[in-house]
Amino acid sequence: MSRPPFLTLSEHTRAYRLQTARGPFAVLDTTPPAGTATRGTALLIPGFTGSKEDFIALLEPLAAAGFRTVAVDGRGQHETGGPRDEAVYAQAELAADVIAQAHALRDAGPVHLLGHSMGGLVVRRAVLDGGAEGWASLTVMSSGPAAIEADQQSRTQLLIDALAGGLDMETVWQAMRAMDVEDAGAPATEASTDAVDEFMHRRWLGNVPEQLVVTGRQLVSEPDRVAELAAVPLPKLVISGAVDHAWPPAWLDDMAKRLDATRAVIEGAEHSPNTERPAATAEALSAFWAGC
Repeated sequence: MSRPPFLTLSEHTRAYRLQTARGPFAVLDTTPPAGTATRGTALLIPGFTGSKEDFIALLEPLAAAGFRTVAVDGRGQHETGGPRDEAVYAQAELAADVIAQAHALRDAGPVHLLGHSMGGLVVRRAVLDGGAEGWASLTVMSSGPAAIEADQQSRTQLLIDALAGGLDMETVWQAMRAMDVEDAGAPATEASTDAVDEFMHRRWLGNVPEQLVVTGRQLVSEPDRVAELAAVPLPKLVISGAVDHAWPPAWLDDMAKRLDATRAVIEGAEHSPNTERPAATAEALSAFWAGC
């Protein structure tokens, strides 16, 4: 679960609901400062249990590099919300949402598309379903070729079973907090303020349980579609931390080779380089996008 290092928005960031052909989506939209040439638009898709705030520390540095950067809450996530119906969270539906979001942003040209973790599987599906047209590039961040690693599958299945079995979100939240305390291997976080703690709780309660159940099932059963993605003529970047327990970096190294993609490893980061080492992550992203 990504934890934003702060929550304050800059003067260049606007929070609003992006209107699309598939409904409105809550976004954080950051534009380059006055006097900075705009070099493109980036659409950032969060992962499982995540939200647009997972990218909050990337917004300013990416905008300063010339990229209008739009981070979104997907259907059933945080402030976008959604119905209590599993069918609407099928991967094809979430991918269609991403395509619609990009269409709403394409006035300035093709969009650089990025997906983190589960979001990486969704953006892959968006490109496979919609083709290369309209995209400037594709970035998968801390997201692998198929299902997550076996130990993480077991942990995710516990969450799926709890929610599908009817446990309420607050009870599941308290159980997850207890597991984190007991997990001696859990990394320390610098974002330990009361405001961030309260946000993490509020965000969890804002997620639609059916969305978590369906996307959790995707994490534990996703097939390998790397060969299909490699056939799409689009610049690609595979970026991750140096350590990752969901998709080990060696898996991502191999995936990058199969995709003929640029590979970036952010030292000192684990599953969420976007929150753990945002400056280095923004530098790698902007360098890749500038070369597309």
